Amino acid sequence: MSDRVLPIHDPELLARGERVLGPAFRAMSERVLEVTRLTSRLNVLPFEDEAGRAALLEQILGRPLPARVTIYPPFYTDHGLRLDLAERVFVNQGCTFLDYAGIRLGEGVMVGPKATFITMGHPVDPGERRQWLTGAPIDVAENVWIGAGATILPGVSIGRDAVVAAGTVVADDVPAASLVSGPKGTVRREW
Repeated sequence: MSDRVLPIHDPELLARGERVLGPAFRAMSERVLEVTRLTSRLNVLPFEDEAGRAALLEQILGRPLPARVTIYPPFYTDHGLRLDLAERVFVNQGCTFLDYAGIRLGEGVMVGPKATFITMGHPVDPGERRQWLTGAPIDVAENVWIGAGATILPGVSIGRDAVVAAGTVVADDVPAASLVSGPKGTVRREW
């Protein structure tokens, strides 16, 4: 990991494991507050207000939802602009997407309730913890099923047709057509 201080607005630097902080941190912070206001409004809409939900999600994501994407509130994100959803993505209730470094969900991905995707973090060293942010994007290929309460950590890629069992913490890449489960995201079988 580099010791250089880099602007926080460049997700490509995060993908390389660079440390980030600087004046752009203020812009990120302002975006987080704006998106928090928008998701707060989204999460109190009547469930049948599909037009209101679509309008707020468009503001949060910075673009209209792709065809046949379903997001059930409550829905949480810290940035929104780097959450890339393909067609036929299904996101169940209570999911969190901390997407500043980028999250891509491929076509047909299903996300169970209360799943969490985290692309940013802090150094473990206590002296650096409040000085830097680190992060890396998450890439989820087509037709993946993420189980309820799973946690996907920065830099993880999940291969096509894989299944992440409920409650799994995924810190390493998941091979295509495999099932991972447990607190360390262990591959249990492949097909």
